[in-house]
Formats: sequence, C-alpha cells, structure tokens
Amino acid sequence: MIRLALVTGATGGLGRELVDQLLARGYRVRATGRDAAIGARLKTEFVPADLTTDPLAPLVAGVDMVFHLAALSSPWGSRAAFKAINVTATERLLASARAAGCCGMVYASTPSIYAAPRARIGLTEDSPVGSRFANAYAATKYAAERLTLEADTPGFRTVAIRPRAIVGPNDTVLLPRILRAAGRGRFPLPGGGEALIEPTDVRDAAAAFVAADRHLAVAGGQAINISGGDPRPVRELLGKLFGRIGETPRFVAVPTGLAMTLAGAMEQVAALLPGRPEPPVTRYGVMTFAFSQTMRLDRARDLLDWVPRHRVEAMIAHALPERIDA
Repeated sequence: MIRLALVTGATGGLGRELVDQLLARGYRVRATGRDAAIGARLKTEFVPADLTTDPLAPLVAGVDMVFHLAALSSPWGSRAAFKAINVTATERLLASARAAGCCGMVYASTPSIYAAPRARIGLTEDSPVGSRFANAYAATKYAAERLTLEADTPGFRTVAIRPRAIVGPNDTVLLPRILRAAGRGRFPLPGGGEALIEPTDVRDAAAAFVAADRHLAVAGGQAINISGGDPRPVRELLGKLFGRIGETPRFVAVPTGLAMTLAGAMEQVAALLPGRPEPPVTRYGVMTFAFSQTMRLDRARDLLDWVPRHRVEAMIAHALPERIDA
C-alpha cells in the first residue's frame, strides 16, 4: 500500500529534502509550510496552513504518517512566539492526527536541549538535558518532544529525531548567520575555535526521518540522536566553509568567559529595544562555538538501521556547490 505522508515545515531546507526522498521512495506526499512561493514549486500537493490557528482536520485527512518539521528555529525571539509555534502547534497536530486515524508522527526535535556552558562529549539519548535551557527555542522544543513521545501508543507510534546542526543548500538557519559574519572580515572565535562541532548533512538527516517511519515498531516512543558522526574543530570547519566561497575572514580568538559576558550584555540591550531585534551574538551562539558537543549514534544504528553517509567535505560541497572566486 502506498503511504500518504504529511510533511509540515516542508518549505525549509530539511523539509524540501525530505519531500524529495519520500517521493523517490514511492510515498504520496502532502506538504505545508510558511513560504507559499516555495511550496508552489514543490513537486507534490501543497496546502498552506497555520498550524497554530487553522482547522487541521483537512490537512491530516487520509494521512498515514505525519513528519512534523515545522518550528520557530532561532536563537532569539519572544517566548510566546516560540510556545505558540513549537508547543501549541505540535499539541494541535497530535490531536488532529490521532482523531484522523493516522499511524503516527515523526517529530523533528533538537540537540540544543543538551546545550550548556561546558563540553559534552559522546552524548546519548539518556544524557541529561541542560539544567537550564539555553534559550526559549530549546525549552519549547523539549516540551513539544515530551508531548510527542507521551502520545505514543500501539495504534499511534511516535518518534523524535534530534538532528545536530543540519547543513544543506537550502539552509535558512546556520549557514546564513555564518556567512554574514564572514562578510564582516573578522570572525571572533570563542576559545580559539578548538571546540568540536558535528554537523549533519541534510541528506542524512532526511534519510533518518524516512528510516523512523520504516522502523516504527521498534523505534516508537523513542528519542534518537542524529549527527554527521564526523566531529571537527570549529576553526577547521569554518575554514573549509569560507574557502569554498572564496572568503578569508581573519579569525580572532576571544576568551570564552569574555564572549559569554559580552553576549549577555548584547541580549540585555536587545531586549530593551523596540521589536527586540536579534543581537549580533547570543549566549547560545557562543556556547555553540565555544564548547564541544558530540553524539553517540548507537540508537540510530540499532533501531533505525541508519548511519551517516556524508562526511564534512561532501556536506560542504553539497551545501555550497558553486565556489565564488575572490
């Protein structure tokens, strides 16, 4: 039987890759997302919807599996906005999917829940989350993950995938911020860029979501870490990214404590400005670059029969296929 999949957040980088992989595997796909222009270019049915307010019964009607990727993904923003998009929307989608008789949901969670001002090496799914979440994004994504996994039953299976730092050609979160910083000519590196970072190729991340649907019987009720399995020092990774686009910003080592203090001050100022604009640097951003975070992928291998297939060099070539000569 051909499965009908619903992909929320389908106009983001991961969503677009997942739609393509599902179609290639013979699924029928219904997609929804915030960018109607991109949605119209997807090679499948696209249904615009606001998951926080619109009736969701028409969206999930006839659907076998929901892949829930929609989220407010940012290091900065109002807690109310994060709660509405990340928690309330997930709660409404779960209720509608169960009422419609869907088989279950695969939810895009985040390893940002592990973020802390210290190195964390070899994290497993049972490693404690941060005692105090780094930002509202991590807090609300964890709350939505808990809702999703608590909804797991024999008739409605749920899985949460925690993909680390997804990199791909349609990325709107990580790469744009890095490349904007490169354009300034100087790139501050907390701790000198020695921390390990473990990005995930968007193709590997999407494959993990497909694998979760194929292995629901054993993966149901589980959170599963995903990464590229190829940790590199931050300085090395950035050097490869900048070299790919012909940029040569000067790396400036900054003591980690000073970077955290300055980022905290910038956040306080931004919080007082009209519209609370995102500050140039956040404490979460400093943590991302200053403290190592690597994953153990045993559960992904054992439950999903999944391993990453793309190393950092192939990931960068795929994300930035055209070199810009200086």
